[in-house]
Amino acid sequence: MGEEAPECFLDLKPQTNQSFTFIGDKIYAVGGSEDTTNISTSIKVFDRLTSTWLDLTVFGTKLTPSKSHEAILLNNDRILILETESSPDNCIWFLEVDTPFVKQTRKLLGNEVVAWSKGVIGDGPKPIVISGPSGVGKGTLIAKLMIEFPSTFGFSVSHTTRAPREKELNGVHYHFTERSKMEKDIQDGKFLESALVHGNLYGTSIEAVETVSDDEKRCILDIDVQGASQVRASSLEAIFIFIRPPSLEELEKRLRARGTENEQQIEKRLRNAKAELARGKSPGLFDHILVNDDLETCYQNLKTLLALDEHTNAPSQQFMENFKIPLSHSLSKVDSKILIQSPSGMFVLDLSSLKGGAPGRTRGLRMYATD
Repeated sequence: MGEEAPECFLDLKPQTNQSFTFIGDKIYAVGGSEDTTNISTSIKVFDRLTSTWLDLTVFGTKLTPSKSHEAILLNNDRILILETESSPDNCIWFLEVDTPFVKQTRKLLGNEVVAWSKGVIGDGPKPIVISGPSGVGKGTLIAKLMIEFPSTFGFSVSHTTRAPREKELNGVHYHFTERSKMEKDIQDGKFLESALVHGNLYGTSIEAVETVSDDEKRCILDIDVQGASQVRASSLEAIFIFIRPPSLEELEKRLRARGTENEQQIEKRLRNAKAELARGKSPGLFDHILVNDDLETCYQNLKTLLALDEHTNAPSQQFMENFKIPLSHSLSKVDSKILIQSPSGMFVLDLSSLKGGAPGRTRGLRMYATD
């Protein structure tokens, strides 16, 4: 910030509400619109060595339109965007330019990459990943949690490319989508995990998990061990729980008692269960292992475990409910804190405990008023 713009910029028609951030040999131009009542959410990257605009791929949830914004460089890997006159849940955004996600995606695609991430006040509750072999009872345990704590827990809705079955509703049972679109979204890093099952794609999108968290509920993911391994390798901070049977013989007994599969299907499920039970012991994959010997005992152990690990999202300061960065203000940066001076007083945005990031949300922000 503060450097003189390159000569090629002088030939451009001046843009309303456009910011330029200088990082090394690159200039990041955010916004810009001739319409003073709105802002274009465009992002361009200029290479000062070649004097050209770079071919750019943009990931993440893009910031919402606003009349004005300011850009502040943070540690050369991301740019903080503060939108004025926006609601509290839409005024803080991060443009990631050299974070691990951006570096990995840039290497994969072979061109310049940036990623938007929405800033969220507070940590939010950690999602819960529950895995276990078919027939172990994890679905029943999750259902009991949802019934007893309907306002605490939420279920992420998976995506699939298969056609909906009778009485299945889009957005309730699954997000039904086209194969080509889901393949592109997977390639673009929008999915935490995905798998090809019987010729159809299934997966959990980052947005599906974040939507539950945005509703201030704790997201539960019911996925297999392979999917859990993919989620563990992602940027999502979660609690990983593996539900296992007391023995393989007991699992076989339960599968046969259900009466929903033929002999061939049961044998296949048992083979898969053996592999999943072995992978469930992999070091660093699961945080907790619960044995479902007795359903009620296992459920009580699950509730106790979650109570110990749960990070409740402490209510944000009351002023944040109606807080908006006014058009008239000044900004200054002191270490990891952004000081916002306005006619109504001084506010502090503390960035010292950031968590997560693109292509999901950036959490861990603190905001408070000073005397």
